[in-house]
Amino acid sequence: MSYKAKKCGVRFEPPAIILVYEQEEGKHRQRIMPIRNFSKFSDCSRAAEQLQNNPRHRQYLEGVSLEQLVRFYRLLKAHLNGESLDVSLNTIRREETIDPDEDLNKLDDRELAKRKSIMNELFEKNRKKKDDPDFEYNVEVDFPQDGVVESCGWDDELEDGF
Repeated sequence: MSYKAKKCGVRFEPPAIILVYEQEEGKHRQRIMPIRNFSKFSDCSRAAEQLQNNPRHRQYLEGVSLEQLVRFYRLLKAHLNGESLDVSLNTIRREETIDPDEDLNKLDDRELAKRKSIMNELFEKNRKKKDDPDFEYNVEVDFPQDGVVESCGWDDELEDGF
């Protein structure tokens, strides 16, 4: 049997991940997955991986990304630390937003991997797939040459032998 995730959320008291999914017949069901043994000192990504790999919940969570589950665990962790929902949501949004002016060369490997994951998720969300109704194959675009074309400078002079 296949399940299609429709909505997913987190409940704070008692802690649980709540999933609204659709079965093959079109029926909408709700699944409550309790969160046990999670404290304000727990690792959110590890807990999310354990939930996603849990044999009881695995088939239901196929349509939910690991990043989404990590966000829910981070919200729960912030709640356990006494933060309000608005403050924790703003903190997570700020951390998961890519600043176009940020120099990614100055980040350590962990932060760089996090930024790449965010960019990949955004790319997959915006990507046009073959099954999409507005998908067009082999789109060609001519960009207008209204202004003056600027020279880059790095390829102006050829060095010896190259």
